[in-house]
Amino acid sequence: MREESTHDAEVSGGESRLRLVEEFAAFGPAYMRWVKSCLGEGGTTYARMRLLGVLRCHGPQIMSGLSGELGVTPRNVTALVDALEEDGLVRRKPHPTDRRATVIEMTGRGESTCESTFVGHSEAVAELFDDLTEAERRELLGVLGKLRGAMRRRGISGS
Repeated sequence: MREESTHDAEVSGGESRLRLVEEFAAFGPAYMRWVKSCLGEGGTTYARMRLLGVLRCHGPQIMSGLSGELGVTPRNVTALVDALEEDGLVRRKPHPTDRRATVIEMTGRGESTCESTFVGHSEAVAELFDDLTEAERRELLGVLGKLRGAMRRRGISGS
């Protein structure tokens, strides 16, 4: 990983846009490795936790809705749901009006597992931001919010 030099801080507007592309391209995967490393040994996988998180935030979902929300193939959702169902964390139910659809919902055990996993995991991941001052964290929140707004205006929604 390269350190910022004085020259890097003095790049022109056009160059800074391209540098941001490079930095985000490098930061995104590194951040996801950090997030996954904070799960610890023997816990649930990141993919399973994300699926539980969607159910936690949005309630019961049909399989295709989960696929779209997670950005994975329907086959991957099926494998995730199979594993979570086997662990007693989710259950499948027939859709009330669409015979072709199956609704996935969390069980009581899934809700308690999700709650305890999210709290601990979020705290562990948040330690990364301890390297920033409170002012830097507020500034970063503002910038990221502005970028998410720009993406929404361009038709890209985020969860």
